[in-house]
Order: sequence, then structure tokens, then C-alpha cells
Amino acid sequence: MAASSRAQVLRLYRALLRESQRFSSYNYRTYAIRRIRDAFRENKNIKDSEKIEELVNKGKANLEVIHRQV
Repeated sequence: MAASSRAQVLRLYRALLRESQRFSSYNYRTYAIRRIRDAFRENKNIKDSEKIEELVNKGKANLEVIHRQV
């Protein structure tokens, strides 16, 4: 993975975790954090740049959803 792509993924990961911390309900908060961590761990070995880009775009869409729900 290119350095800029890695940095982009890490920024997205941190943003998702940070935004999930804002859920007022403990259950929603812990569920969101667990799902984010599991998804990133599951996809950590992907090398295909197109697949990475697709997953990053999906993550950004999920970040917008979390932002609206908080």
C-alpha cells in the first residue's frame, strides 16, 4: 500500500472511532466501535488498490451516516 493511501486509511479509522465516541447510548457506542475495529482488522491484508479505494469510499459513507445519527 502506498504511504498516502495508508495515511488516508488511518485518518478514516481515527475519524470513525472519534465520531463513534459521540453516541450517547452506551450500546450504540460500543457496537459501532467494535464493528469499526473488526472491519479494519478483517481488511488489513488487502493489497489491491482498487479494492482499498472501494473500501475507503464505503468507510467515508459510513462516517457520514454516523455523523448524521450522532
